[in-house]
Amino acid sequence: MAADSAEQFCVAEERSGHCAVVDGNFLYVWGGYVSIEENEVYLPNDELWIYEMDSGLWTMHLMEGELPTSMSGSCGASINGKLYIFGGFDDKGYSNRLYYVNLRTKNGTYRWKKITNFKGQPPTPRDKLSCWVYKDRLIYFGGYGCRKHNELSDCFDVHDAFWEGQIFWGWHNDVHVFDTTTQTWSQPAIRGGDPPQPRAAHTCAVLGNKGYIFGGRVLQTRMNDLHCLNLDTWTWSGRINITGEKPKDRSWHTLTPIGDDRLFLFGGLSSDNVPLSDGWIHSVATNGWKQLTHLPKSRPRLWHTACLGKEGEVMVFGGSKDDLHFMDTGHCSDLLIFQTQPYSLLRLCLDCIGKNAALLKGQIPCLPPKLLQQVLKKVTFWAAAHHRQEKKAETERQSQLTTT
Repeated sequence: MAADSAEQFCVAEERSGHCAVVDGNFLYVWGGYVSIEENEVYLPNDELWIYEMDSGLWTMHLMEGELPTSMSGSCGASINGKLYIFGGFDDKGYSNRLYYVNLRTKNGTYRWKKITNFKGQPPTPRDKLSCWVYKDRLIYFGGYGCRKHNELSDCFDVHDAFWEGQIFWGWHNDVHVFDTTTQTWSQPAIRGGDPPQPRAAHTCAVLGNKGYIFGGRVLQTRMNDLHCLNLDTWTWSGRINITGEKPKDRSWHTLTPIGDDRLFLFGGLSSDNVPLSDGWIHSVATNGWKQLTHLPKSRPRLWHTACLGKEGEVMVFGGSKDDLHFMDTGHCSDLLIFQTQPYSLLRLCLDCIGKNAALLKGQIPCLPPKLLQQVLKKVTFWAAAHHRQEKKAETERQSQLTTT
């Protein structure tokens, strides 16, 4: 059984605008930023935080190689055990660089590599874009960024311009593909349908061969429209007409595929600048949204990440509980886990034993070795969860004492 120490129960630092992916039994978190005394501070570019789902423990690993700059708003995705990072924003502006790191390292060393020997033309620099992963390809859509005058096109809504250098800033709705097997950038010829309006801080998810997009922002407008792109034929659906009620307009939210035909929407920032804590499930079969009524109203999140766990749970990490435009102090470090389907009987039994380890300490050592190993991880999981709850309660008590 793991030692009872505060160091062991550490968590990844609070942050927003970071990247997170799941590979195997682990959640990996990189980058993002936090506010310190009203300054935006980017998290170290050489730190990779890893959360083990079975034990509930976080560890931090220092990274080597061709490090990306510390950024927020990058787009992270994993293919075949590699984490790819594209785009983002740092102190020098917007990026269109692409990096990857092998997460399935044999020697425990995580080494970044910048992809420079690619073929084709990458997207223009941008952040707050999103990505579909399909057939070993990274398919990027949208984002906010900059273009030169000779790069202006119909896929770009201009927001602002610096005429002296002929640099324009604005929102995109173009599609770019990076083939990870051939190291090639390309822009597919869209063969039909109406594309979504240019946007950023939207969200993407893949179901089958369809890439879905929901919401996002352009100019002062936040949206609640749903579109999908057929990733084989490159045809847009146009705005999907929804049956019944639907989520309100938002940006900085997440959309996670659960099962074969459902999408889980969580959080974001509404059109009236309210941080959201609502969750919705979209069914492709019924073409409708259903709001989840049992979610806590006191845990809003925006510019967070959401990843699917191995038993259908959605793991939301980080983000902010405040409107980042007006009060940029509410960055979070807690992990919210939403159960979207019943857990297996084995998982329920392991959790029950883990929660009641003190009562069963005489019986646990008698378990068969393989089962014992799983049980001890669950004991650690619930010990870590209990430690974090106590620490959070103590922090809240101290905050109340300071206020009064």
